[in-house]
Amino acid sequence: MQHESISVLDIFKIGVGPSSSHTLGPWRAALQFLDTLREKNQLDSVSAVSVLLYGSLAKTGRGHGTDIAVILGLCGEDPVTFDVYQIQPRINDIRTMRKMVLAGRHEIDFIIEEDIDFLMDESLPFHPNALTFLATLKTGEQLAHTYYSVGGGFVVKEGESNLKTTSVDLPFPINTSADLLHWCIKTGLTIPEIVMENEHAWRSESETKEIILKIWQVMRECVYKGVHTEGELPGGLNVVRRAAALNKKLLAGKTYSNYDEWVACIRQGGMQFQYILDWVSCFALAVNEENASFSRVVTAPTNGAAGVIPAVLHYYMIFCHGNDVTFDEEKIIRFMLCASEIGSIYKKGSTISAAMGGCQAEIGVSSSMAAAALCEGLAGTTNQVIMAAEIAMEHHLGLTCDPVGGLVQIPCIERNTMGAIKAITAAQLALQGNPYNAIVSLDAVIKTMWQTAQDMNHKYKETSDGGLAVNIPLSLPEC
Repeated sequence: MQHESISVLDIFKIGVGPSSSHTLGPWRAALQFLDTLREKNQLDSVSAVSVLLYGSLAKTGRGHGTDIAVILGLCGEDPVTFDVYQIQPRINDIRTMRKMVLAGRHEIDFIIEEDIDFLMDESLPFHPNALTFLATLKTGEQLAHTYYSVGGGFVVKEGESNLKTTSVDLPFPINTSADLLHWCIKTGLTIPEIVMENEHAWRSESETKEIILKIWQVMRECVYKGVHTEGELPGGLNVVRRAAALNKKLLAGKTYSNYDEWVACIRQGGMQFQYILDWVSCFALAVNEENASFSRVVTAPTNGAAGVIPAVLHYYMIFCHGNDVTFDEEKIIRFMLCASEIGSIYKKGSTISAAMGGCQAEIGVSSSMAAAALCEGLAGTTNQVIMAAEIAMEHHLGLTCDPVGGLVQIPCIERNTMGAIKAITAAQLALQGNPYNAIVSLDAVIKTMWQTAQDMNHKYKETSDGGLAVNIPLSLPEC
């Protein structure tokens, strides 16, 4: 049986908002296209490039910044490091000059309005998120390369397998939650320990921990920036950012000058239920307001659901450790390792693409990941951890993806707060329950999620053709 090897670094990717499948994926596809041209020594022979966007990428591509992502990818820019404040100036320069420096070294003519084609009524059979790069060489030869953005920033080239079966042999191959439970029972290791052993197939433990902490650093910076940024979100919906106002209200005049002092101020507010609930919502709002603003975020496992895990992780570190005012890096690493394994099981058994499965594939999966990681962090057994993941997804089944105006704003931002709260509730239910009495398994829920995705009308799969997207006037602010 073929086994897809997925690392924690595949599930958690640093990139730019607002969408992992519509922004980060197409950006990476463009970079892969450049790699192909380099490998064949064709890059400097290119005289023209155009891009065809199909299906969901076409229908909500402008709202998700797909055209912007493709352009920056063709310029050879890295989504992990590119200065997000330079995105619009770069696009404006290309639009004005009608030229692009392909891969940062070879100038060609490029007219954004003509060379990126949104094919609203065309889809390719493999996946709704498809794009084709057409290149004309100076010899007159024409090339066409098609890619699919399959969710979470993962990209598959047409004609190639997306299974990483040849280069990575894992000591504990896992396709299902039953596999995960089997290895934990057989070895006596916890879920994070099993995942770390598998990560050794890619890199050393010290390297893995270092990179995870860098990912955590991006998450916390995103939260902190989000709670201190006011104004309206771009895109024309006139959505007012709320995290900053909520942050001010909850802190009630407390002063601080950095992230650590901010966390200390939050802890001083007490442990009342409503207070904690407001902070969890504030954390999630902050991340996804940043995501909607083309800022740097971490796919978790997608950009549209990027706020759930940071919100739950902040809840775990701030409110679940009594008077301990330090953030334990080992606890953060364990949280991320556990969450990533649950996410990888969903990717293998169902989908993390809203264009394939609706919002259950984004918020539902992220909530399930966060529930499992929180339960593990609060000393849940392996069976309880898997139970927490199951509970969280069970109550997201059938959730549609219907972004108003094709933007990752309404209802996407608030849905992250809902996903975070459901994750915390699911973890608590599992901790207080007996998993041996559970009737529904995680694998059954994942199977059901995939069946639901297949049955779901295409209108509710990130096309903006149904749901709230067709019933909310575009001039209305989010309520």
